[in-house]
Amino acid sequence: MRPTTPHSSRSPLESVWQPASILWMMMVGEGLAVILTLALGFEQPFRFFGAVSLAVQWVVLATIAEVYLLRGAVGEPFRPILVANLALALLLANVCVIAFVTRYTFEPVSSLTHEQWTRMQLRMVGIVVVLGLLGLAAFRNHWHASRLAVRVTEAELELLQARIQPHFLFNTLNSGIALVRQRPEQAEDLLLGLSDLFRAALARPHDVPLAEELALVRRYLEIEAVRFGPRLRVAWQLPDALPEVAVPALSVQALVENAVRHGIERLPGGGEVGIEVASDDAWVEVVIRNAVPTGSDTGKGGHSIGLQATKARLHASTGGRGSLEPGREGGEFVVRMRVPTG
Repeated sequence: MRPTTPHSSRSPLESVWQPASILWMMMVGEGLAVILTLALGFEQPFRFFGAVSLAVQWVVLATIAEVYLLRGAVGEPFRPILVANLALALLLANVCVIAFVTRYTFEPVSSLTHEQWTRMQLRMVGIVVVLGLLGLAAFRNHWHASRLAVRVTEAELELLQARIQPHFLFNTLNSGIALVRQRPEQAEDLLLGLSDLFRAALARPHDVPLAEELALVRRYLEIEAVRFGPRLRVAWQLPDALPEVAVPALSVQALVENAVRHGIERLPGGGEVGIEVASDDAWVEVVIRNAVPTGSDTGKGGHSIGLQATKARLHASTGGRGSLEPGREGGEFVVRMRVPTG
């Protein structure tokens, strides 16, 4: 199987333009309006708060819209720190524009003097600058901490893979040796599949199309079918055309590997692994099902580490929008991976 060019990673900043994030930023804007009202101390604070609140919301929404429109000029993949600096610059520019328009619209009909308007504008810009710089510093610290957490999780995943891969490698090579004389063509296919899997495993973390990821899953299951024989049964439920969405490389494969190692391998009579893909306009859901031994502690130990590592990679790839939900459903262990389509 020839490697294909992976889709570019989805920017974690896309989560900024979701309804929940916009609402949260508008609430922060209301907090800023309260601070400005209390700091400037006018005789009619409620009337002033209403005017400032309206101006602040215009500034917030205009800044969000401008960052969204300029996202293409920032370059791919997005550099969050650069975008944060751009957002702060746009915020300050919008504050100055709104303050200028407000002053020259209402100064002739207000009771404030020219000097009072000037002081009010300077205080307003000063407060916004200080709060903006504090917010930028907090964002930088949060971003670096998030990146460090992802790197730690990736290191844990690499350690886990280093423990798992020799076991899988030796089993596959033993199966291949047994097939060399009896079924040499099948032995060749097995070794080619092993090569594809290890090429993907040794590559740097990246996103791949879902179709490519499922092709690797098929390769993995073909290899395991040689070892388990009729004990391993696979049920595919895929749409006629797979959704064009990117997932972290080897993420679905890791879930299927967990299903085989912690489910099918422990059952004397084997069992079935189910792989389903469903989608709508907003989400793609990949569901992995497997039979489990009665009374087993599925989801603990190594299984849990693998799930948490895959979940962390999915969150990093989708900016926190994707989800991974494992759990028992009847006599099966089910993992549901949801990936946003846009």
